[in-house]
Amino acid sequence: MTSFTLSDLARIIAERAAAGSDQSYTAKLLQDGPARAAKKLGEEAVEVAIAAVRGDRKELVAEAADLLYHLLVVLKAGDVPLEEVMSELQRRTAQSGLAEKAARQPGCGR
Repeated sequence: MTSFTLSDLARIIAERAAAGSDQSYTAKLLQDGPARAAKKLGEEAVEVAIAAVRGDRKELVAEAADLLYHLLVVLKAGDVPLEEVMSELQRRTAQSGLAEKAARQPGCGR
């Protein structure tokens, strides 16, 4: 098991975002605004789904890593700290997914 965390990746993305776009792929993605990073995120999500359907474990691991990276870049572009997302996940795991879904009010957009 690795000690590398999503928080480590978020920190690296923040550091690389501060570099010039000629030196950093992350900075280049962010330079073009959230649309480019979001497009890449969508592409990676599709590639993860395809790898999962194919049952290609090695490809699934590689594409999942790309997906997580691009998700954190999109969060950076939206000025949403990873900690905020983790807090939301913690809140949601306080009850089962079925109970949480049942508690939602109709018409709330989900």
